[in-house]
Amino acid sequence: MDFDGKVVLITGATGGIGGAAATLFAKNGAKLALVTSREGNLEKLDGLVRDLGLSEESYINMAVDVRKEQEVKNCVKKTVGKFGRIDIFINNAGTEGKFALIRSVQEEDLQWVLDVNVKGVLFGLKYVIPVMEAERSGCIVNVSSVAGFIGSPGMAPYIASKHAVNGITKTAALECAEAGIRVNAVCPGPVNNRMMRSIEAGASPDRPQAVRSSFIESIPMKRYAESGEVADLILFLSSDRAKYLTGNTYRIDGGMAAK
Repeated sequence: MDFDGKVVLITGATGGIGGAAATLFAKNGAKLALVTSREGNLEKLDGLVRDLGLSEESYINMAVDVRKEQEVKNCVKKTVGKFGRIDIFINNAGTEGKFALIRSVQEEDLQWVLDVNVKGVLFGLKYVIPVMEAERSGCIVNVSSVAGFIGSPGMAPYIASKHAVNGITKTAALECAEAGIRVNAVCPGPVNNRMMRSIEAGASPDRPQAVRSSFIESIPMKRYAESGEVADLILFLSSDRAKYLTGNTYRIDGGMAAK
């Protein structure tokens, strides 16, 4: 699990999973290219790298709208300009959208979720893969969800987007295998972070705690995952210990899939 000198690009780095992954990679010697969706979050990224004690030579922070192809292209170009390569890509940026039954889904919310969760993932792959192909090596981890395997009332745009991410992961793995690039997805169940607070409140604004209790009751281990536990799986899949793993979607869900 040694990432000494490896260059790791992480989108959604100010989120719970993205921040936890950045911390783990940094502690294991990696150089970081950290991406957030808004300029206002750059201060949060600056605080993260200060806490990690990273030197200016070992990181770059960027604000990128992953929905916009040119911004993603520029992000990859800046990363290569800084470090000369990208060894690992954690394709993590995502949004849950608004809770609404299908009959009430608004076009603008559907578009927002698909733009971030599907176009954002595809644009990242489009520009990172050629960089890795030039090195004949690389590892990509798309952050998907158990939503990519199931249905869930009130979450149709999110469900659709994560089914798409799982399919894109398999397609990318097939396209990249001969170039020595591995592509997998991690698929968390409920995680104890901001996104789940939003989903709980969206499902029942007056009783979010009841929604949380219901979710927890459906999980055999009777708790949400922590962001760091998902990051542990990302780290493993990015390591040489997983060098024969590609094209897979790995659920980390406290036993939900066993039911």
